[in-house]
Amino acid sequence: MKLYNRFRTTLLGTFLLFVALGVHAQRVSRAETEIAAIMDQYQAVGAAVAVVKDEKIIYNHSFGMKRIETDEPLENDDLFRIASISKSFVATGILQLVDAGKLSLDDDVSDLIGFRVRNPNFPDSVITLRMILSHRSSISDRNGYFTLDAFNPEKNPDWGKAYYDYAPGAGYRYCNLNFNLAGAILEKYSGERFDRYIADHIIKPLGLYGGYNVDELDSARFVTLYEYDGDGRRFVPADEAYRSRAEALKTYKPGYSTPVFSPTGGMKISVRDLARYMVIHMNYGRANGKRIFSAESSHAMQAVLTPESGYGMALRTIDNLIPGKLMTGHEGVAYGLYSAMYFQPQERFGMVVITNGCNTGFTHGDVINDFLMAVYDCLYRNFIQ
Repeated sequence: MKLYNRFRTTLLGTFLLFVALGVHAQRVSRAETEIAAIMDQYQAVGAAVAVVKDEKIIYNHSFGMKRIETDEPLENDDLFRIASISKSFVATGILQLVDAGKLSLDDDVSDLIGFRVRNPNFPDSVITLRMILSHRSSISDRNGYFTLDAFNPEKNPDWGKAYYDYAPGAGYRYCNLNFNLAGAILEKYSGERFDRYIADHIIKPLGLYGGYNVDELDSARFVTLYEYDGDGRRFVPADEAYRSRAEALKTYKPGYSTPVFSPTGGMKISVRDLARYMVIHMNYGRANGKRIFSAESSHAMQAVLTPESGYGMALRTIDNLIPGKLMTGHEGVAYGLYSAMYFQPQERFGMVVITNGCNTGFTHGDVINDFLMAVYDCLYRNFIQ
């Protein structure tokens, strides 16, 4: 009788497994049909997606083309320059240094960077590390953001133009210069070149492949990004997206030249590995049994500091991506690419979606564009809901 009961249990388990596999196959088929239609609607060149549930990637697929010119299909291991999702890597690195006692979020960035960082309209107001990581510093991109000379009084007589007219900490304005500054501070106080710090303390410990330095990555895996030319009604390759930094590194000054790597937007990584990285934020600092930074720092990173934007420190919380859900993450727009990495930490699911070019707008707000919204809806309905 015991042998019979064991056999019956095994048979039932096998049956349920086949049922589950059948249901998953149906969901995959339905989702891929829907995504193909969405891509047609928005003329998307290519797109890659990943869905995470309880730390595991339950779906990962690539659609369309990696390069129009060679008709190469997009593959799951291909690398995108992910744009502003990159900011979360910078903040994670900074918070690792906070955990190590090397920095405080309330430090004056003037003291940290080595030149005076003050809004000339509010010269007595300290600009802190927490402010630059949350876009509440009052620093602007008016003078550009590809060099710290943009607001260094010792280098630029027009440094004062690189500030808004509100007091530091009193308002929110998205600003790329904040994160190029943060990257330089990370480099200076870690004692490691910025790109290598991120690789050694985040990328490699998680077993990922990617980084900020194009010259140390396999260029054959780079996904060509395409900007849509509305007048010509065609997609134009953005050749600057993966430009070599070798020449600039010849005169590199640690703790100052850091914007060469574009901390604000220059991470190159696959959607699959970006999803695996997302897990550390979904799990408040830990993934696959490895703690990357403290739970306290992770919670601080996600805590909303400006309700009107939903922004914390390089992560924001929004309510218009999945109906009835507060989703936390970041998005990116650059060189024709649109990217989004958003997760629900309490329900332990998340999704990453990236396209290397499409013809779409932002009718749902200025955070997530219509193509990304449609794909997120499809993935949620088919794999999570």
